[in-house]
Amino acid sequence: MALSDLFGSGKSKKKNEEELLLTELKSPKQVQQIAVQQIVPNRFQPRKVFNEEKLDELARTIHIHGLIQPIILRKYEEDKYEIIAGERRFRAMQLLEWQEVPAIVQEMTDNETASVALIENLQREELTAIEEAEAYQGLMALNELTQEALAQRIGKSQSFIANKLRLLKLAEPIKQALLNREVTERHGRSLLALSAEEQNELLTLIREKKLTVKETERLVKLKQVEKDKASDQPKKRIKRISKDFRLALNTIHKSIDLIKETGMTLEAKEEDLEDVYRITIEIKKDK
Repeated sequence: MALSDLFGSGKSKKKNEEELLLTELKSPKQVQQIAVQQIVPNRFQPRKVFNEEKLDELARTIHIHGLIQPIILRKYEEDKYEIIAGERRFRAMQLLEWQEVPAIVQEMTDNETASVALIENLQREELTAIEEAEAYQGLMALNELTQEALAQRIGKSQSFIANKLRLLKLAEPIKQALLNREVTERHGRSLLALSAEEQNELLTLIREKKLTVKETERLVKLKQVEKDKASDQPKKRIKRISKDFRLALNTIHKSIDLIKETGMTLEAKEEDLEDVYRITIEIKKDK
């Protein structure tokens, strides 16, 4: 079963999506020894942050027990191989200064490589919410899928995919905080209702005061109430001022007309400035 059967344009089949996606990786292949310097990271790797402590632990385990599962590569270009699955293992072997690593070389397209990288990481449930959202976005772009189509192919609901993708609308500092696991996904979702500036203000409070999700949600609602009050108040005032202003202006114009009717020489200059409406009246003195 090819990966294109899952993410291609053909009709979806009623099978376990993750099993379909990883079928090719599970079939027996010849293990090769590939030089470390010939291997490049996966360009479609959804994981942006690698925990250094866990990498050290993995390196110690590999040093003691050896590499139980070879990494999966594909031919990238002449004398270069790209990692399909096993980037953490590869990084651990780099820490151990291995010159060659056991690997299985597969033939895969960009779409298939990106799909495997996502599913492999999702199975371990170690991706942050932002990494997961970016991975879904990448899969949709690579395979020209709608949210609903992607949801069907990976066994999730459309609302689940939509909620993840909404996190990408957060301000950059919030997304970085999610990547670094400083705040939770629920913190991030609650901040979506605010402007970028307001999000950053609340992020500072979350960090300083260790705010819970409920406390953050309360502050978000408070900001929204204050914003609504502020937006309503000026509207009423502008309407009232606008009516009074017209009455005052009409009164002045009538007064100017009455003075002119007496035969007096009068000049009126009107200026509509940002904060005021200026009327300058000059009346010539009789000599």
